[in-house]
Amino acid sequence: MLSILVPIYNYNAYPLVLELHSQCLESKIDFEIICVDDASQDYQSNNGEIQFLSNCIYNELPKNIGRSSIRNLLASKSRKDWLLFLDCDTFPKSSDFISNYIYQIKLATKKAFFGGLLYAKKKPTDQQLLRWVFGKSREAIPLSERKKNPYKSTFVSNLLIQKSVFETILFDEKIDSYGYEDYSFIAALQHRNITIEQIENPVFHLNIETSEVFLSKTKTALQTLLSLSKNNPAITKQSKITQLYKTLCFFKMDYIVSKLFRRLQFKLEENLTSKKPSLIAFDIYKIGYFCSLNSK
Repeated sequence: MLSILVPIYNYNAYPLVLELHSQCLESKIDFEIICVDDASQDYQSNNGEIQFLSNCIYNELPKNIGRSSIRNLLASKSRKDWLLFLDCDTFPKSSDFISNYIYQIKLATKKAFFGGLLYAKKKPTDQQLLRWVFGKSREAIPLSERKKNPYKSTFVSNLLIQKSVFETILFDEKIDSYGYEDYSFIAALQHRNITIEQIENPVFHLNIETSEVFLSKTKTALQTLLSLSKNNPAITKQSKITQLYKTLCFFKMDYIVSKLFRRLQFKLEENLTSKKPSLIAFDIYKIGYFCSLNSK
């Protein structure tokens, strides 16, 4: 019935897998939990305990293959009809998390489901605020809002999808750097008119990286987006960044924005790594950085 697929990147996934394993046993379903570690440097002794749980598979890769390839690899190992993708740094809000998804599978009215993301109410340390503020505002979207725009409100970190559907799309393995591999996959679902049913079955995102690390990863993701936008029309049409960039180009303002960004970059970064990071400053930073990339 259900394959739970967990890609692992430098995180202790054992508590997550233990909880999922317990819920699956409680639900008395046909299940397997497959975890692949993408050449992590840390927590391998903790994660190695996964292999001793029933119906669980744990493998370690000798080298990093990237987020698209590892998800395709996980799916290729699956022997069940439904795939539940969960990021290793998530944790179910409810003890009925698995049974809620099983209920949707038995109804079989849709072929893909997204349960939602949550962030802890308690503030993290001052050094981690940007990721937390961004996540709570842009990723922890209420169900009523997600239903209004299901494709733009879906993340692969908590996605249930029929295996036969997944195999017709797969993740784009040409995206081997960080960022937008999930965006590309969701865009492909939309292009094929595969409905994503939005339901209330969230997981908490637990791994709140420092603001400096998150900012660095954002820059890498924008570099990935630049590469994608040159070859993938679907990404260009759906990404707010690329749409705004096209508008700026139309009015011949992209060079001005790029030039202003270079002058303001330090000040923006100072705010974004401070105790009061502004999402407006973050949005300005992203479009400014994207314009500067295009001007090179």
